[in-house]
Amino acid sequence: MRLAVVGAGVVGTTTAFELTLDGHEVTVFERRSTVAEEASFATGAIVAAGWTAPWSPTERSLRMSWTSRSGGMRLHRLPRGGEWRWLWHWLQAGRHERQTESHRQMHQLVRYNQERLLSITEDHALDHDRSEGMLVLWRDPREAEQARPALQQMKELGIGFRELSAEQARALEPALNPETPLHGAIELTGEAVANCREFVLSIRTRAQQLGCRFEFNTRVESIKPCGSTAVDLRLASTSAPASRRTPHVPAETERFDAVIVCAGAHSAPLLHSLGLRAPLQNVQSHSISAALREPLDAPLSAVFDTRHGVSIARLGQRIRVAGGCDFGHRPGRLSRSTLRRLYGALNDWFPGAVRLGGPHGSVQEWQGAQATVPDGLPLLGTTRVPGVWLNLGHGRAGWSMACGSARAVADQLAGRDTDMELSGCSPRRYDL
Repeated sequence: MRLAVVGAGVVGTTTAFELTLDGHEVTVFERRSTVAEEASFATGAIVAAGWTAPWSPTERSLRMSWTSRSGGMRLHRLPRGGEWRWLWHWLQAGRHERQTESHRQMHQLVRYNQERLLSITEDHALDHDRSEGMLVLWRDPREAEQARPALQQMKELGIGFRELSAEQARALEPALNPETPLHGAIELTGEAVANCREFVLSIRTRAQQLGCRFEFNTRVESIKPCGSTAVDLRLASTSAPASRRTPHVPAETERFDAVIVCAGAHSAPLLHSLGLRAPLQNVQSHSISAALREPLDAPLSAVFDTRHGVSIARLGQRIRVAGGCDFGHRPGRLSRSTLRRLYGALNDWFPGAVRLGGPHGSVQEWQGAQATVPDGLPLLGTTRVPGVWLNLGHGRAGWSMACGSARAVADQLAGRDTDMELSGCSPRRYDL
């Protein structure tokens, strides 16, 4: 089939790779000048199955941005219009029965992604920073007790983990600050950390070698179904500022057998014009990346601070600290309060591990908008509009699901059974 993929983040690029691997003629359209320039640029590095578990009961709560309490989604302004409805559905999805089923589906997809990522990396000899094993840290007995339902669900799903005492955890990660209280930890097994952007750059090259075409600086302005057998994409260049474009030059149109929309936060307007009202909202996360100062003071792999929802991962000679769940924050503008929490978690667990200043200091602070669905699960599969498929809405777990969801969508498009039951991720649950 002749297929189009909209978006060249980690989800779009892996989708294009899997479809090309299946023998399709694939073209990727990306508004930026290369891959992984937006939400995939400096995202958290965690791919471990189990890290997305509901470790804290405050995970589905709302807080104003100026409060000092940890956990939940932080509102940087009052919601507007339909945002109230989205937030209400997001809160309802945190009720025990719904949350349990959503996390069950999420765990399966993250575990499948972990397996698929490892398979692709080894089969195609891809080179990117990665490591095995991750510790989920509990500062006190209360946090450990709150995690019991999550552990039981992981056990039922066969996700590997091991409960550790504080002493055992410190033996696995010797650089953990001895002055920070530590009650115990969970060790998540298997591939746990991988560099998202390095992987995307490598997989793009491999996809191109297989025949995939990438069209950068190209915006998909609209999608028009042509009966039940084709779709037309209206394309425009984004390489020049809008004020310099010639207004009377018509946009180019290309015809494909089907299109897979993977454009994250930019997908909603495209789908709206087709009568598909995807329940997507942008939720911002942040990260800081810094060069190692002293390797002996840094993590060997990764840890996750359940109290603050912050991950700290080793990526070669750098540290990536990621977290935050900010609603209504201005896109492209860093949240100083969220960044303070990231720096605080890093200082709590690995003080002195990175260079934060001086002539050899190099710190990258980043914010990314992640398209999020109220129930936390992505939208995977065909829609009620012929020829229009979706692979989007992964929220904070985009890197943790990208390879798995790409393979699943490729199998669905080919009419094959997927390696897992994915009815909970169907776009039809939102009448799409």
